Amino acid sequence: MTTTRRAFGTLAASAALAALAPSTTASAAPRRRRLIAHDDFRHGLGRWAVERERGGTVTASCGSLEIDVPAGATVWFTRRLEGPYVLEYVATPVSAGGPNDRVSDLNNFWNAVDVRSPDDLFATARGGALAEYDHLKTYYVGYGANGNTTTRMRRYVGEPGVRPLLYDYTEPLLVANRPHHVRIVSDGSVVRWWNNGRLVFDHTDPEPYTSGHFAFRTTWSHFRINDFRVWSLIP
Repeated sequence: MTTTRRAFGTLAASAALAALAPSTTASAAPRRRRLIAHDDFRHGLGRWAVERERGGTVTASCGSLEIDVPAGATVWFTRRLEGPYVLEYVATPVSAGGPNDRVSDLNNFWNAVDVRSPDDLFATARGGALAEYDHLKTYYVGYGANGNTTTRMRRYVGEPGVRPLLYDYTEPLLVANRPHHVRIVSDGSVVRWWNNGRLVFDHTDPEPYTSGHFAFRTTWSHFRINDFRVWSLIP
């Protein structure tokens, strides 16, 4: 990771200023949108596929998706999403003295395709360890990762051991027991990730990933997730 920081240090510093500063483009009036997917988490995990590295629990009931795990876990929305779209959810890192209540790793994959089975993400088995996802072509955000010390964005290219780093921050970070309202924008070459109204990542991709699967990803943590919604952007 030291090498990666050196290689991307200047880019990340410049990008940090651009991504966290007010953006006239980002604040422009939104296009019309149509709700295409949602889950109120009152009817189980029928719309989700869970990959766990080692034990823990993932449940959906009473209005919340609860992820309480001692190691890596990825929870995939089973419907493939086609851009342009906006995706939103609310995630609360639980810190109440439980064995997995480590405030860390509010992470996402989106527009994910597994190069080993590009037409069906779920045709290839994965066990929840992070290295098993190197075969994905996907965007990835790790917000408050590494024990709540880093916030990063990567663009996976489907090659083992290769996880190109786009942005590397030491803040913003997670706040225990506070709702984090996340918004992801996938709009052609424009890729954005917001938290509580703050534009954290603002990336223009000349070769964008415009469709694929979304997932919640974490490791050794406890999250409560609510109000999952996806809108198609209408020209």
